Amino acid sequence: MSKTTRATQALQQAGIRFAVATYDYDPGADRIGLQAAEAMGVPPRIVLKTLMAEADGKPVCVVVPSDHEVGMKKLAAAFGAKSAQMMRPADAERLTGYHVGGISPLGQKRAVPTAIEESAMAEAEIFVNGGQRGLQIRLSPQDLQSALKAKVAALIA
Repeated sequence: MSKTTRATQALQQAGIRFAVATYDYDPGADRIGLQAAEAMGVPPRIVLKTLMAEADGKPVCVVVPSDHEVGMKKLAAAFGAKSAQMMRPADAERLTGYHVGGISPLGQKRAVPTAIEESAMAEAEIFVNGGQRGLQIRLSPQDLQSALKAKVAALIA
C-alpha cells in the first residue's frame, strides 16, 4: 500500500504536519469508520468519516465522527440550503476521484465546500481517510480545517 496519495500530497504542499496509520480494511464492515477505529485501537469519536452530500443539489463534503450520523436539516443549514441528501456512491467516486471506503476530504479531484462537525474541534488529534482503503491520516482538527478552508458547524443528528 502506498502511503503517498493526493490527500497526503495536499497536506505536504500546505506545510501541515501529519502522520499516517494503516489498518486492515474490512470491505464487509457495516460502518467503515467504526471498523477503522477498532482496528487502530482508538476511540471512534476521533476517527472522522468523510461523506459526500448535496445541499440544494450542489455537492458538499461533510466530516463527522464515525460513531455519529449526519442530521440532514443541520447539514442543509450549515450550507445555507433548504434541503440536503447523501450523494450516490458512484457520483461521490466520480467527483472526488477516490473509491468509497477510501474517500478523503483532502486532495479531492474537485474541491467542494466542506463542513466539519464542531465537536471534533475539541479533540487534540483526529484521523481522516488518507485517500485509500486502510489508510488514515492523523492531524489536529485545526490543521484539517485550515487545509480544507472548512466551516465548523453542528452537523450530527
